[in-house]
Amino acid sequence: MNVFDEHEQNICDCDFSSCNKDAVTCGSTFKLVNQQSGDRLHSHDVKYGSGSGQQSVTGTPNADDVNSYWQIRGDIKNDCERGAPIKCDNIIRLFHVTTRRNLHSHNYASPLSNNQEVSAYGDDGVGDEGDRWKVGCTTKNDYWLRKDPIRLQHVATGKYLHLTGDTYGRPIHGQKEISCYSHANSQNLWKVDSGVYIRQSSEPLSSTRDDNCNTRSQSTKNDHFDDEL
Repeated sequence: MNVFDEHEQNICDCDFSSCNKDAVTCGSTFKLVNQQSGDRLHSHDVKYGSGSGQQSVTGTPNADDVNSYWQIRGDIKNDCERGAPIKCDNIIRLFHVTTRRNLHSHNYASPLSNNQEVSAYGDDGVGDEGDRWKVGCTTKNDYWLRKDPIRLQHVATGKYLHLTGDTYGRPIHGQKEISCYSHANSQNLWKVDSGVYIRQSSEPLSSTRDDNCNTRSQSTKNDHFDDEL
């Protein structure tokens, strides 16, 4: 079952560049894809058998898995306005839509690589300081643009959200370890993928899909939606 509402379908007639210059916005829900491996940031109600024992976070090659959707939220005490573009170096939280926990890290060793463990933590989005991530842009833009790769740096420890390539066995066979790593490299570059992108009503709707410009949109109060599921 799809976790998102269906919206009226429209067709966007635009070229590649005009479809891909939009900023990632607060309240949007999307998948994050590791640029090097193509795996999606994923979580599910499976606990680590070591370390913190919290809910595991993995990388999956499955493009259709509903457990790979994350919603962008603002800092703990300074939440962002829905539809507001996210600036480079902003502090954000990523809320896992299915299990309603936050992307989290802390000083536990990850089970396969012995890097820093990444988990999903909290209750209905309420967590702690370990849920805070800094958006590290890789271009000279002032904002996190949907076409651009970024790094997510864990605020409390300074390490980067990272995909090691190490692969789990049962019960999550074939999924890859997600950890935090001390150095910036090609394995900790991430790009947004399909999702529901919330726009302020004064801004135009557009699509970021590279293969076509199909969009489904709906306007409610002060929000526009760019629905790309």
